[in-house]
Amino acid sequence: MVNCVVRDWQGQEVGQASLDLKVAKEETAAHIVHRALVRQMANARQGTASTKTRAEVSGGGRKPWRQKGTGRARAGSNRSPLWRGGGVIFGPKPRDYSVKMNRKERRLALRTAFQSRSEDLIVVEEFADKLAQPKTKELMSAIARWGVGADSKVLLIVSERNETVYLSARNVANLKLISATNLNVFDLLAADKIVTTTTALAKIQEVYGE
Repeated sequence: MVNCVVRDWQGQEVGQASLDLKVAKEETAAHIVHRALVRQMANARQGTASTKTRAEVSGGGRKPWRQKGTGRARAGSNRSPLWRGGGVIFGPKPRDYSVKMNRKERRLALRTAFQSRSEDLIVVEEFADKLAQPKTKELMSAIARWGVGADSKVLLIVSERNETVYLSARNVANLKLISATNLNVFDLLAADKIVTTTTALAKIQEVYGE
């Protein structure tokens, strides 16, 4: 179990919150999280890279010059891979990069990754009502009051999408906003600091706490 301090909009401590997730054993934790990360990154690949072989490149039907007597090397086609404009040897073709991983393993890896970031976890009260209108400056000021450095990559987790919060956060390069039900291993590991609301933390506990 992990206990976290809860902060309000002004950055003051107002209570405690706990997180208790079933995580992988210490000796296998790094392996299963790594597998989940590789799977996520591989599944994000489009796999549409494609090159043409010498059979697919247009042209090349006529022998460039006669076989013997010119003093030059033999050539049967000007679309040989050795020629400029020719085909490509062993080039990429469209393929499926997806990697399979069982659902229970994926959820275990996600819980393990989240709880492993507990030292960088900041829990705050719901703040959507504090933003009367979309205001990036006010949101960034609040994040600074919560103890996040100006250059830190921040993952902001909310219970559900709020339009005002979304519009306030979308234009910040090092801030990513996601909902509690859309957690993923890559975002959890890539962030320097993870900020979550109390309701989002409760939803994470409810959805992923097995």
